Amino acid sequence: MTGSQGTGRTASRRAVVAAAGAAGLAATLAACGGETGGSSGTELAKTSDIPEGGGTIFADQKVVVTQPTAGEFKAFSAICTHAGCPVNDVSNGTINCPCHGSRFAVADGSVKAGLAKRPLPAAKITVEGDSIKLG
Repeated sequence: MTGSQGTGRTASRRAVVAAAGAAGLAATLAACGGETGGSSGTELAKTSDIPEGGGTIFADQKVVVTQPTAGEFKAFSAICTHAGCPVNDVSNGTINCPCHGSRFAVADGSVKAGLAKRPLPAAKITVEGDSIKLG
């Protein structure tokens, strides 16, 4: 008798897990499709907010957006590849980590100085008009 009860519970658990997964997927798709104009992503900034030759760190999103040359926008992880510290400054053409002095190029995230051996990973952004969106 215990075996049949266990099977019923397993089936019930599976049904609940499947339903929860479907509900989560539906909520995610609804959130993505709920934006107007078919645009995607979360707006981070206006293009005019990102200094030419520099960048801006968005700590909550763990991303840094740069403008290496006029009208060219790039994004990278704001987490240093050396020890996982958040970068805290963009100046003199580099994205800078306070923990061990690693510096990364605003143009491509490559290592320019410090203990980091790997570049900052690129992050996906889109520029629509004067809006920079994450994703």
